[in-house]
Amino acid sequence: MLLYAQGLLAIQFLEFFYGLVTATEIAYYSYIYSIVDLNLYQKVTSYCRSATLVGYTVGSICGQVLVSVANWSLFSLNVISLTSVSVAFATAWFLPMPQKSLFFHLVLRSQVSREMKVLDCKNGAVIQDDAALKRVPGWEDIESKVPLNVEEHSAEPQEQKVDISKVLRELWRDFLQCYSSQPMLCWSVWWAFSTCGYFQVINYTQGLWEMVLPSQSFRIYNGGVEAVSTLLGAVAVFAVGYIKVSWATWGEVALALFSLLIAAAVYVMDTVRNIWVCYVSYVIFRIVYMLLITIATFQIATSLSMERYALVFGINTFIALALQTLLTLIVVDSSGLGLNIFTQFMIYASYFAAISLVFLVSGIHSVMKNYRRQEEMPSRSTASTP
Repeated sequence: MLLYAQGLLAIQFLEFFYGLVTATEIAYYSYIYSIVDLNLYQKVTSYCRSATLVGYTVGSICGQVLVSVANWSLFSLNVISLTSVSVAFATAWFLPMPQKSLFFHLVLRSQVSREMKVLDCKNGAVIQDDAALKRVPGWEDIESKVPLNVEEHSAEPQEQKVDISKVLRELWRDFLQCYSSQPMLCWSVWWAFSTCGYFQVINYTQGLWEMVLPSQSFRIYNGGVEAVSTLLGAVAVFAVGYIKVSWATWGEVALALFSLLIAAAVYVMDTVRNIWVCYVSYVIFRIVYMLLITIATFQIATSLSMERYALVFGINTFIALALQTLLTLIVVDSSGLGLNIFTQFMIYASYFAAISLVFLVSGIHSVMKNYRRQEEMPSRSTASTP
């Protein structure tokens, strides 16, 4: 559509299909987490995001070189993009496909659950907790032996029909149970609000740079900056997989401090009207965000059962996009305030500063509460000693 379609309606259709494609990232991570062990989530998340960022880096470098050196047109770059996407689409057909549904074979899932709950472990214990049960080695092999083909279960054809209302009720119960956890709610709130601000910044950064230094009077290096930011972001994300930190204790404080760094980068980009300062600030902005979103992803995943990955990731992303739409209508759109680009970025910097302040207060409160709990534990043990 970028190659041949013209007009606002075509762009709207393009954005719609782009949204459908980007939504598959949620399914991708859900599938990845469902086939690896819990203790590998941190490394797997860093590997996957690093691979994605390396792809962005290669694309940005190629685009910058072809435009600056070979003088290729934007039409030619779109042809390359279409070719790459087509190759990726063809390759996807050769990837292994999931063999079972998480929500639309509920009767069989319950049968499997009942059979597995009496599974005798090596130590002779019987597992009662279904979430813990899924971490028992070999449980997937047992479940895979139960056929999902409806035709093979003609004795109970009514039970095999998809009950949409039952699925929705189960999703609602999972939603309430997931977001009743304070740590997961904290990471999810940061995910939604920060992703909203991140999308706003990257969507309008090119416009800011054009106002700082018009491309007609200067050889722009926007593609090179994108390449550097994604490459360094990939390195930082890869390193996250090997960082050992008690995120349960220091997670909120880390979110606050790094969000403040993001706010500072956006503020400098907006107030210092120098293109090279803008470039450096943008690189810092993307690195810090990629670092934090990777940490948030595996922190959320470690507290969920397999069926709830897509649910929580999808809700968080939906809230982020809804907030972005609202922010765009208020700040950017002519039907709202219709502010100029510099005022917009000042609002985005204040937005991240507010996020930082909220999480700083919450983080300090959590650290103090944990500290008091640790002080009370020795006194209780001393009091209980005869």
